[in-house]
Amino acid sequence: MHEGVAAYLAQLLMAQYGEETAERIAQGYAAQRAVTLRANPLKADVHTVAKTLAEKGIETQAVAWYSDAMIVKNAREDAIEALEMYERGEIYLQSLSSMIPPLLLGAKPGENVLDMAAAPGGKTTQIAALTGNQAMITACEMNKIRADRLKYNVARQGATRVTVMNIDSRKMDDLFSFDRILLDAPCSGSGTVQLGNPRSKGQFSKEFLARTTKQQEALLEKALRLLRPGSEMIYSTCSVLAQENENIVTRVLKKANAEVVPLDLEAFSSVPALPVSIPGTLCVCPDALHEGFFVAKLRRKK
Repeated sequence: MHEGVAAYLAQLLMAQYGEETAERIAQGYAAQRAVTLRANPLKADVHTVAKTLAEKGIETQAVAWYSDAMIVKNAREDAIEALEMYERGEIYLQSLSSMIPPLLLGAKPGENVLDMAAAPGGKTTQIAALTGNQAMITACEMNKIRADRLKYNVARQGATRVTVMNIDSRKMDDLFSFDRILLDAPCSGSGTVQLGNPRSKGQFSKEFLARTTKQQEALLEKALRLLRPGSEMIYSTCSVLAQENENIVTRVLKKANAEVVPLDLEAFSSVPALPVSIPGTLCVCPDALHEGFFVAKLRRKK
């Protein structure tokens, strides 16, 4: 295992995946991850974005499974953030893996959608873009500073049918009912580790993981109470640890009137996947293009 990987994280990865796959994950941590973004069709089409970037000397590569996504070949985040089109909200810097949950959520125009842990707003505004601003989106964030940042990004991206609530979504009234729910749960960040990057986040201790998994379980239980019977939701994390992923889903489904809906992953065949213990779920392996990410679709039974 790469010497830069936190000892407790290395222990968990070895126990779950075995030496060969754990080393593959560690190699993903060590890679310099590419800058990726998506065009915001509420403000600019992808062809205009690509043309404008090319005129600025910024080379991009298309992404097979998402026409609005781009891989930046020869620039880092600060160069993108300096562009006028970034300030105007015509593009949004976002990891490829984090674009997957909104795509698989499948929200449609006219639906009521809840994003339970929405800041800084990448997935919220992506849902707005995918539905052409025709879905009614409630975006929750319990931290005031992060909620303000969420409001700023929602406004800049032109997502006009988003209501931001500065609230812990676990405290929402059970009388609320939603057609689709995205729960991208707070997690350890075990999928986003970048060795040598001081901005790379991730907390790894037995105590932290215990607190985090308790929160994740409570959030998922709440989500299924707020989900309209017969409707579907996405549970996702930027973690590759079963403790935060399959274990949470398994525990909650034992208590809830809900089931796993196998994901249609045919379009994502180019995405590097890790083994999962629940068929039909996806765990992305970190590499030079992708963060580690887990995605599961659940349906509340009628």
